[in-house]
Amino acid sequence: METAAYYVVCEATTNVIKHSGAGRARIVVAPLAADGLRVAVTDEGAGFAPATTGSGLAGLRDRVEAVGGRLEISSSLGVGTTVVASFPTSVMEDATTA
Repeated sequence: METAAYYVVCEATTNVIKHSGAGRARIVVAPLAADGLRVAVTDEGAGFAPATTGSGLAGLRDRVEAVGGRLEISSSLGVGTTVVASFPTSVMEDATTA
């Protein structure tokens, strides 16, 4: 789970740098009340049409879902993008006992 969370931050911030035109990004890592971990990366850059999601975000979704997590991407042209990954407690417990 830690590896998947790391890749969420890396891929999303790489996209901010390469594609958004934003001068900064906000990264939030927070516990979900008795339900796991939430990682969010938000920018106020160019945004994109969700139908144009590239292979990096598609691969990221696969990586998050492979460990039982969920990835949400919201973006609007000219407004910015938010990438949120949620990992349930069961994923975290499995990672610590492995």
